[in-house]
Amino acid sequence: MFVDSHCHLSFPELAERIESIRDEMASAGVLKALCICTTLEEFDTVHGLAQRYDNFWCSAGVHPDNEGVREPEIDDLLALAARPRVVAIGETGLDYYRLGARSVGDMARQRNRFRVHVRAACTTGLPLVIHTRSASADTLAILREEGAERCGGVFHCFTETLEVARAALDLGFYVSFSGILTFRNATELQEVARFVPLDRCLIETDSPYRLPCRFAARPIRRRWCPTWPPSWQNSRNCRSRRWRRQRAPTSKHCSRPPVILEKTCPDL
Repeated sequence: MFVDSHCHLSFPELAERIESIRDEMASAGVLKALCICTTLEEFDTVHGLAQRYDNFWCSAGVHPDNEGVREPEIDDLLALAARPRVVAIGETGLDYYRLGARSVGDMARQRNRFRVHVRAACTTGLPLVIHTRSASADTLAILREEGAERCGGVFHCFTETLEVARAALDLGFYVSFSGILTFRNATELQEVARFVPLDRCLIETDSPYRLPCRFAARPIRRRWCPTWPPSWQNSRNCRSRRWRRQRAPTSKHCSRPPVILEKTCPDL
């Protein structure tokens, strides 16, 4: 059984053919999915999927990159988190990748928004879904300052360094890998996959993004989801001397393991 720990099935290009996607998921052994919310305006659509289908759950949050949308307050997130089938807070975090003419100092809005999400997660006990890109130092600093080890969560679509993965594990977070892991130039990321304990790894499609390399030029299809876990298993090479020499992370499991962000693929 596979669990897609992060997907955007509410996006129009997927929502319009949701029934065929569900059929493809079932045929590929993808039996559960966490549908991710990226704006408050989108929440009702995302939540509707979780209410309609008994193998879908959803999150509540505002993506750090989204501008010109309703800004979340803690009370907003607490109210949404109380809805049935809402099992996580996010997608939230920091993204400094597309600064343009702006500086990191200009991204205070993102940092304030991130703190709101962390505080809401700590209040509810729901796990965080973390997005971080070119901003790992600030992301980890805010998580530590806000005491995010109380709620835990997952660093989704992980593309950071082994040191960042170790820090995430030490805070009680899971690490989720996408199809990016299959790319030939992803050797450093494959080293991270070797390092992260199997029971702290999740997998995701991040659909409609992050295709495995062999399908990178095509629109994402749910039936392709299981094409990359064998590559991931090979990259881990758990029986190798190299793996046995890796220093184990000094991490603690989060006090409340994510409900749907569970150990994703027991066959790997």
